Amino acid sequence: MTSAQEALQNSTLFTDDVVYTLIGLPPTAIWAGAGIMADLGEAFSVVIADKDEVTLVLPLDAWQDYEKRLPDARQQGEFRLITFDIELDFDMIGFMALIAKILADVDVSILPFAAFARDHVLVPAEKFQIAWDALESASGK
Repeated sequence: MTSAQEALQNSTLFTDDVVYTLIGLPPTAIWAGAGIMADLGEAFSVVIADKDEVTLVLPLDAWQDYEKRLPDARQQGEFRLITFDIELDFDMIGFMALIAKILADVDVSILPFAAFARDHVLVPAEKFQIAWDALESASGK
């Protein structure tokens, strides 16, 4: 089994130069949130629905086009994406813990997201370069 450190060393970091934001909606707004994401058709977007809320991650400039339609929405922050472009095994242990530690050591908070085969983090836009440099250094690149 590949270790988390080996996975990081074998991954390629990817970013798309987009500034993202988080949107919080009431739990009844799942169809509205899903509709926005379907309409956007972005390469990276997130919809999370749970019993208490619906959360969207979408480009900040796109949100400005939708915010009037969703008066109960809460908007938070400006973030940049870092994708670990490697297919991770489902039994991988500690990969995100390693990423969190590397970025915590340079005082960067993260919002982690796991897709089917790849992991992603959003970091505060103003700390993106610090995060990128720390991850590149830790990966040996």
